[in-house]
Amino acid sequence: MEKRKKRIFHIIQIGTNDDIISRAFDIFIVIMIFLNLFVTLFATFDVSKDYQTAIDVIEWGTVIIFTIEYLLRLWTAEYLYPNKSYWGAKLAFVVSFFGLIDLLSILPTYLPLVFPAGAVAFRMFRVIRIFRLFKVNAKYDAFNIIVDVLKEKRKQLFSSLIMILILMVAASLCMYSLEHGEQGEVFKNAFSGIWWAASTILTIGYGDIAPITTGGKIMSMIISFLGVGMVAVPTGIISAGFVEQYQKVKRIGDESEVHSLRFITSEVGPKHPWVGKYIKDIVFPPELLLAVVLRGNEEIVPDGSLKLNNGDTLVFAANRYMGSKAIALREVVVKDEHPWVGKAIRDLDISRLELIVSIERRGRMMIPNGSTMIKNGDTLIIYSKKNG
Repeated sequence: MEKRKKRIFHIIQIGTNDDIISRAFDIFIVIMIFLNLFVTLFATFDVSKDYQTAIDVIEWGTVIIFTIEYLLRLWTAEYLYPNKSYWGAKLAFVVSFFGLIDLLSILPTYLPLVFPAGAVAFRMFRVIRIFRLFKVNAKYDAFNIIVDVLKEKRKQLFSSLIMILILMVAASLCMYSLEHGEQGEVFKNAFSGIWWAASTILTIGYGDIAPITTGGKIMSMIISFLGVGMVAVPTGIISAGFVEQYQKVKRIGDESEVHSLRFITSEVGPKHPWVGKYIKDIVFPPELLLAVVLRGNEEIVPDGSLKLNNGDTLVFAANRYMGSKAIALREVVVKDEHPWVGKAIRDLDISRLELIVSIERRGRMMIPNGSTMIKNGDTLIIYSKKNG
């Protein structure tokens, strides 16, 4: 049962090209999301009444599928959060960003059954389902770069938004002072100019509220010029963040010594002397490093507590051997000026499709985890997952 549960966990996670079932599940869920969004949009047309039965069937069918997926993710949460307790992992999934998105995407369908009076309000929350697509997008580095840029520049973006709000309040006070005498019904108080300030500074310009005095028109032109510059600040911050991010990736390559590693593979048969033994109890040849254990469809980064089973494929990194299995493995020597120095592995600018499987530090090999700090002189063994 435990083996089947772990297999289900791998299926419902973002799949790689070599796991056909997991990839098929990803595609199926995306189709269900688009189908659900389609009926949500189609239901707003007048002709939708003629197809109400079909809409209801698709709506409930897709929501039931989303519910099953949510329950499976909750059931296998301990594999997603291996460092937490059984119930701690469940709670961590429920309160996580994607866990909340999954829950809020199915609740609007079930809540009207319990609270019929709030059916209209609950249906408004169905738009949250579109955020489920971020799960699939999270696999691609292009999307991850956007998230990383927003995280790194969050303080600058927050400061620029504060500046825009200050300008809006100042513009509202100025226009109230200049226009209240002539347009008392329009600029009744200082807050009545907030809408005008927002539409002017953000260059919307609806024209429903406009100054009529000479001073008000001059002030309006000044605010418009300032607004163009102020709104451009967040755009510039994000653009600069993209440039810095790509330069950082390039600098990582320039400031590292990268060597191609050769490797050999070894199949563990039923009579192999290592069957049933833990990694920590095995003495490997000194010129070989056990980098990855292939077990069925799993790619396991080994540590001392891993027990070898019959049928496992061991992938050894070596400088003097050449294997035949198409596995991307490379060695990165971290220099003094490398941007990874002093950072934990979880904070590194590294593709989600790559794993740091081991670190050689002062002649000693160590198996890292997310909190392991990279130090000057470390040699990293990086394993790249196959992605077609």
